[in-house]
Amino acid sequence: MNKTVNINLAGTSFHIDEDAFGKLSRYLDAIRKSLKGADGSEEIMQDIEARIGELFSEKIESPSQVVTLKDLDEVISVMGQPEDYEVDDEIFEDVPPSSGAYSKSRANASHKQLFRDVDNKYISGVSSGIGHYIGIDAIWIRLLWILLVVAGMGSPIVVYILLWILVPPALTTSEKLKMTGQPVNISNIERKFKEGFDNVADRVKNVDYDKYGNKVKSGASSFFDGLGNVIMTLFKVFVKFIGVLIIIVSLFTIIGLVVGFFTFGSIDFWGNSELTEYIALVDTTNVPLWLIALLSLFAVGIPFFVLFILGLKLLISNLKSMSSTVKILLIVVWALSVIGLAVLGIKQATEQAYDGNFIEEQTLAVRTGDTLRIAMRADKQYSYEVSRENGLELKYTEDDKRVIYSSDILLNIEPTKDSIGKIVIEKTAEGNNQLDAKKRAEAIMYNYSFDNSSLLLDGFFTTDTKNKYRDQQIEITVYVPEGTVIYSEENANSYYGYNSEFDELSNWDNETHYYRILKSEVQCLDCKATEEMTKEADSTEIINSEMIVDSVKTIKNKNWEEEVKEGFNNKNSASANTSETLTITID
Repeated sequence: MNKTVNINLAGTSFHIDEDAFGKLSRYLDAIRKSLKGADGSEEIMQDIEARIGELFSEKIESPSQVVTLKDLDEVISVMGQPEDYEVDDEIFEDVPPSSGAYSKSRANASHKQLFRDVDNKYISGVSSGIGHYIGIDAIWIRLLWILLVVAGMGSPIVVYILLWILVPPALTTSEKLKMTGQPVNISNIERKFKEGFDNVADRVKNVDYDKYGNKVKSGASSFFDGLGNVIMTLFKVFVKFIGVLIIIVSLFTIIGLVVGFFTFGSIDFWGNSELTEYIALVDTTNVPLWLIALLSLFAVGIPFFVLFILGLKLLISNLKSMSSTVKILLIVVWALSVIGLAVLGIKQATEQAYDGNFIEEQTLAVRTGDTLRIAMRADKQYSYEVSRENGLELKYTEDDKRVIYSSDILLNIEPTKDSIGKIVIEKTAEGNNQLDAKKRAEAIMYNYSFDNSSLLLDGFFTTDTKNKYRDQQIEITVYVPEGTVIYSEENANSYYGYNSEFDELSNWDNETHYYRILKSEVQCLDCKATEEMTKEADSTEIINSEMIVDSVKTIKNKNWEEEVKEGFNNKNSASANTSETLTITID
């Protein structure tokens, strides 16, 4: 097994095979000898090393990958042999060389890349760079910019500034060769440096002739250079700020996802805890919770991980990119996670796609002029008090059997033209089809009792855990003949639904009143406003109203209160004191 050597080329570290390192050293030494005594030989060597580093970076997929002898041979075939390019004036003549090495270099010519030509710029070199890229003179690009600005009312200026910011300048010899589409090899690097020195010599020679002609151009270039530096500085600060923001958001999101995964993903390993029972009641997929947590971690975490890497790249310009293998792996894992969650979501939604109901109807011996007392009762096996709440709880029955307990009950009072009242109990649930939903609704257990004008309603309902939680609800509608008086206990107030005509029954001030139910309104018989209004009515109505108000004090006796508090806990003795019930008839 060969040893590896760590080398540095143009600021980039590489792991290279020992044999390849020896050959690379000999190759670079041979190039230095061929350039010995040439103008700018050190700069040429720096560009050659930078180009070799670029070619190495294209061949390795991860920082730990080792550059082999085969990789080096491929790089040398692109760069050319140093003995073929002795520094001589013939190399830089306009006549195209016919040597085999040059032909080989031409065959390996790379495609053009877009750079800003800062050597031939008026403002930023954008036009010159575009001219090189598409192969036309820069003057036509500049004329096109002027026409676009005149025709577009200045909007192309924004495009120009964006190109100025986003397109990098061609600073090194390799970048200048890429800009013109020439192969980046030893021959062209040498020729480019020779051309640079010749241009400098020509400018010095002709300085007296050109200095006045170039004065305006130099001043304009200096101004726009300064403006460009300011814009670039502000843009870099803004980019760094965005990078920091992206890193913070993505990092905290990833940490939260990991904590959530280890928290919820380990629930399955806790055993039969109450939390797992609740999850089992709601979940319809029967998939382990850890698998759902893992899919969620990948589906949400991978995009934020990519954002985190992007933020680092904005802060660290020379940060090495992820290898193609890692990128493909992340994309595949993310796609599979999203597909898995989508399948589970569809299955969960399918199990609750249909609504079903089961209706029970029973007559109530309530007639016009009667007073109907309504109260909600609790069962001490589950709770001593009741109030309407959404959701579910798990409770134990007397025989220690688990049941789903809920107080999601809606109570409505409606007038009817019939001579006798009735109660309609509608049970609803969801399922994967209408029949399944109806069966789940029918399985809801609910009780009530009616005796001697007293309607005692359970403030809760239960269902077996095997029916799962499928948004089970109950809506109770009590139909009473017009003119019936309703008295509701305080614990029933939270169960009343909103009705534009009868919303006064829902007394959230925890006060109880007597209400007369009419065709399209409700009259409060013992409210202050009603008492003042009744004083202005005819004397017969005043007497009847006063009788009802006086009866209120009598009705709220100890027996009724005991029936609500004690009798509700024992459904079989709910009407123990019904003999003292007072019925008010209004003539």
